Amino acid sequence: MDSHAANDRIAQRIRAICQRVEEGRAAGFYFYNQPIEELMGGARVRVNGREMGMYASYSYLGLVGHPRINEAARRAIERYGTGTHGVRFLAGTLPVHCELEETIAAFKNTEAAVTFSSGYVTNLSVIAALVGRGDYVICDKLNHASIVDGCLLSGAEFRRFRHNDMNDLERCLRQVPPEATKLVVVDAVFSMDGDIIDLPRVVELCRQYNAWLMVDEAHSVGVLGKTGRGIEEHFGLGDVIDIKMGTLSKTIPSVGGYVAGKRELITYLRHACRSYIFSASLPPAQAAAANEAFKVILDEPWRVEQLRSNAELFIRGLKEAGFNTLMTETAIVPIICGADERAFMMTRECHENGIFVLPVISPAVPEGLARLRATVTAAHDPKDIARAVEIITEAGRRVGII
Repeated sequence: MDSHAANDRIAQRIRAICQRVEEGRAAGFYFYNQPIEELMGGARVRVNGREMGMYASYSYLGLVGHPRINEAARRAIERYGTGTHGVRFLAGTLPVHCELEETIAAFKNTEAAVTFSSGYVTNLSVIAALVGRGDYVICDKLNHASIVDGCLLSGAEFRRFRHNDMNDLERCLRQVPPEATKLVVVDAVFSMDGDIIDLPRVVELCRQYNAWLMVDEAHSVGVLGKTGRGIEEHFGLGDVIDIKMGTLSKTIPSVGGYVAGKRELITYLRHACRSYIFSASLPPAQAAAANEAFKVILDEPWRVEQLRSNAELFIRGLKEAGFNTLMTETAIVPIICGADERAFMMTRECHENGIFVLPVISPAVPEGLARLRATVTAAHDPKDIARAVEIITEAGRRVGII
């Protein structure tokens, strides 16, 4: 590092990040990359030898450690081993991969589905495979970073509209030449704010302006809809999304990403997405676990209801205490702290009192909107949620947020 010139931009960027991390640690404000030593039923964890209530998990339906899912993973290892040692396009496809994709297609009411090694690379490679130079891709301003990166990688003309503002989306669509290829990409549930895209209006505008529609359902599968099938079920719209993207690492306790849609679309993606063609396939145990998880969601519908009830209880308690939780109506609950330092102070207070929650600061969110990004799951007991609200409220008073 020292051998590089002082004006070397790579060295400067490395030093800036390292300095910020060191300053955070020195102040007792570095809470990231902590090993979770034990997952205790989904709602509690052991961190640094301490048992704590878990309010930072994406396991919305509490499926981590579910016996059926664990058993499916064990059977896959016994049959196939731990890895495929190949890419899907060549020697890496196993029956369990095909079974998983059939299950996803049925769950999402589509003709077919394709899986990828992660949710991030799904968005990155699918968007880049669908649009390119001369095309237009239009996104909500608060879309996930993987969507933004996919749009930039594609080389298409990149336009963004104000968050969940349908008038601004229409303005963007109107500005695109009528004959141009257009792709609109939105999150179903926004990962930092917890609110839901106005899908009925988005669909209407895409049809009016002849645009393709891609929706990232990373935080909506298992969360939205009576049976947890996602945002289309939530709004009662039927099959209206052209490209249905989702992950296998949040509600689904595995790893990977997927796209579901028309058979021709999926065939195209299998032969055009570089991450599908050049990445090793999902390990058999992970594919089998994901496959079984979709089935458990349908077999245990009480989990979706419990999640919804727990989220409402948590949000209501925080609002009554005086916190700003923005427009959330899901299991993602932003607790606005304001300045970055206040978010760190809130986190420290919560950790000291047995609540594991993490801060999100700039540039991940706008300056002045630093927050605790709390989540609840179906595994939480209502009594534990009430206690967590009490602890967070007391922390908010000590820090001066409420």
